Amino acid sequence: MQRIRRTFTDEFKIKIVKLYESGKTKKDIISEHNLSRSTLNNWIRLYKNPFIKNNWDENEINELYKENQRLQLENSILKEAAIILSRK
Repeated sequence: MQRIRRTFTDEFKIKIVKLYESGKTKKDIISEHNLSRSTLNNWIRLYKNPFIKNNWDENEINELYKENQRLQLENSILKEAAIILSRK
């Protein structure tokens, strides 16, 4: 009998990695969600949150994201202005 390959969403994978990062053992996660050890290890490697290790909280990450968006907008405006001024 052929084994059916299961697919998981990124949200589910991230949820599982967060469970591991919060202190739940691999053994418990594997048994509760019927996963293989290699699958869990791959997800941990792929989705591990580097910001948790640096003790950054979510507010700091959101502020950095907003600042990045603002700087990208300013950069695109300056590029357009440079194009317009070079035409004159």
